[in-house]
Amino acid sequence: MSNDAAGPRTRLIVLLAALVALGPLSIDAYLPGLPDLADDLRAGASATQLTLTACLAGLAIGQLIAGPLSDTYGRRRPLLAGLALYTIAGALCAVAPDIRTLVGLRLVQGIGGAFGIVIANAMVRDRTSGTRTARLFSTLTLITGLAPVFAPVLGGQLLRVTSWRGIFVSLAALGAVMLAACAAGLPQTRPSASRRPLPAVFRQLLSDRVFTGYVLANGLVFAAMFAYISGSPFVLQEIHGLSPQQYSAVFALNAAGLIAAAQISGRLVDRAGARVLLLAGLLGATAGGTTVLGAALTRAPLPVLLIGLFVLVSSVGLVMPNAAAQALTDHGAHAGSAAALLGFSQFMFGGALAPLAGAGGATDALPMGIIVAVLPALALLTLGVLTRPMPGWRTRSPARQRPAGHRRPVGGLPLGGVREHERHRHRAVAADRRVDTPQ
Repeated sequence: MSNDAAGPRTRLIVLLAALVALGPLSIDAYLPGLPDLADDLRAGASATQLTLTACLAGLAIGQLIAGPLSDTYGRRRPLLAGLALYTIAGALCAVAPDIRTLVGLRLVQGIGGAFGIVIANAMVRDRTSGTRTARLFSTLTLITGLAPVFAPVLGGQLLRVTSWRGIFVSLAALGAVMLAACAAGLPQTRPSASRRPLPAVFRQLLSDRVFTGYVLANGLVFAAMFAYISGSPFVLQEIHGLSPQQYSAVFALNAAGLIAAAQISGRLVDRAGARVLLLAGLLGATAGGTTVLGAALTRAPLPVLLIGLFVLVSSVGLVMPNAAAQALTDHGAHAGSAAALLGFSQFMFGGALAPLAGAGGATDALPMGIIVAVLPALALLTLGVLTRPMPGWRTRSPARQRPAGHRRPVGGLPLGGVREHERHRHRAVAADRRVDTPQ
């Protein structure tokens, strides 16, 4: 790839990564300030965690809106509208007078942030296919992994000079910067000729058993990570006595593990295949969650708990890029809607289950341990049941076997029949051979 092509491609990847990072930043940056927020607004631990739940719900619902809109009107206009909404809601969060108002504003902020997440993922599928998609998702996971590394650290440092309200001012300022950057430098990746009216494709997508299996597995593991995010401030700071700065350091170490796993995934996906790496991630998440549960049951020393959390979070770096690549493989024609369902499952599961991690309040880590142990195991079971090979697959001759990481859709052929299958196959081969440069 020439230097002239590499420069724009790098800028595009950085912009896409920043868009996906809005979600983690919106959640992680104010985590060290949760106890102070609860005191300031006179709210209990469960009510305070509703601000996290509301943001997750907004990130889920917003993706169902943004995906079809971006398939119909292109990626740019819905994206800019979502970023404007995110910026305004973030500024209002900084002046919220009570916990109820803050919860409502966090819902709106999440909806705005969801546009960036789903449209960035759809743009990845617009530009790539096959293992190139998995590699780019791994790159985005690597880059956006810096958000949970630095967000709590930055939040902890900001608390030295300002309150939790100042953190929301910073998020609003970031939203404004992203809005300006995308308006000036983000290309349109869905040409007018390929746009369609708002498609009623959700039923069609969910009828694809394999697609649903990858979506559910990804969502369940994502929910386990958010149970850790929701419960860990109280478990680590209140039960184990860590300071906000120490908690931020632990959080950063776990996120660094996620980054390393994503980098490994990007380097191995051509050799091992996306599905193998996904299974490895699910097994690792199950092992880490089980260790956390064991530590909570036996009241083991803090290092045992920290090891389990590190393995759990690091494994997400293998799960997310490969589950996304597998889920979107056969749905490039409506990548926005497919990415919307993928993201919806992540944040809806996370929003629904994260409050349960705080059921023990500031005195018991067992609820968090149960959730982070059960969900990855359930994800592994779901993947095995819904994406298992159809009868007759093992009888294919070796010459007709597909490359590692490629899955065969339900019914034996992609949606659209034999002719669409042949067109899809030739497009995938051509995409893997060509040099991936911006249009």
